[in-house]
Amino acid sequence: MLLINLTACKDGEKKRYETEFLNLFDTVTRIVGYADSEEEFTKQVQMIHDDLEVYHQLYDIYNDYPGVSNIKTINDQAGLAPVKVDQKIIDLLKFSQEAYNMSDGKVNVAMGAVLKIWHDHREAGTEDPEKATLPSVEELQAASEHTDINQMFIDEKNNTVFLKDPKMSLDVGAIAKGYATEMVSKFAEKNGVTSMLLSVGGNVRSIGKRGDGAEWKVGVQNPYDQNGKNISKVSLTESSLVTSGIYERYYRIDGKIYHHIIDPVTLFPASYFVSVTILCPDSGMADALSTAVFNVPFEEGKALIERLPDTEALWAFADGTIKYSSHFKDYVSE
Repeated sequence: MLLINLTACKDGEKKRYETEFLNLFDTVTRIVGYADSEEEFTKQVQMIHDDLEVYHQLYDIYNDYPGVSNIKTINDQAGLAPVKVDQKIIDLLKFSQEAYNMSDGKVNVAMGAVLKIWHDHREAGTEDPEKATLPSVEELQAASEHTDINQMFIDEKNNTVFLKDPKMSLDVGAIAKGYATEMVSKFAEKNGVTSMLLSVGGNVRSIGKRGDGAEWKVGVQNPYDQNGKNISKVSLTESSLVTSGIYERYYRIDGKIYHHIIDPVTLFPASYFVSVTILCPDSGMADALSTAVFNVPFEEGKALIERLPDTEALWAFADGTIKYSSHFKDYVSE
């Protein structure tokens, strides 16, 4: 970890520190915080890192860990036997059921069979662009027969999860980082953290205000020019900002981008927008909503956002148009 004291403060004021690490959730985690000393900030960061690592291992769909039953374990036992798991997995999967119902199926953690096909093609296409290929419609439709979330059985009394369909698999990528970010933030608050901005792969959650009493200012990435200025900057206090976009994980075929956000209806990458940004108090909900809204036309997505309390959104279209929910601009800062 690299600690940098970015700001010189007056005697008695908390100092601003920043750090980042790369080993969790296959992404960059950045933390900015105010503390009385570098030692105090380092302790806070280590606490957050260790808690986040627990979620990283539990929600992993690719790797095994000694003594850990995780999402991969559940997938490996599909059709065979229930898997006894940590309460953190039970809570995530119950939340995923809520997200499925809230989004009318546009956020579905049972899409693993379809998403694996796209993942394999994307990985191969990234490694060797000249030989990049698309999945066949037939292959995707066959996999989609094994994406019924009702075939996931959660036994809360015994803390087990069972996938009845042996060809079904879970992929929690649409919600896991945001959900873990929210849980870790709440854990940090309970353990004395009062001023911090946590970003896990772009899932941003604020704790309190900045050390100088001002609100946190967070930029919305420009999807048209990732090296350019942000398209907007918003103020956060005890809230979360999450963006889903076509520039995150993708590959190209004949110049066309095929990204990782797959529409469960078409089984192909959604093509309504280049990015969607959600602002709301809960990072897990923001993560789920960014996928749900990305997968539906603007008016349908806006109607969903307008029904939810304390929730706003920004849509970026391929032609450069930017649209907002009713009160998003109330949070925009200079």
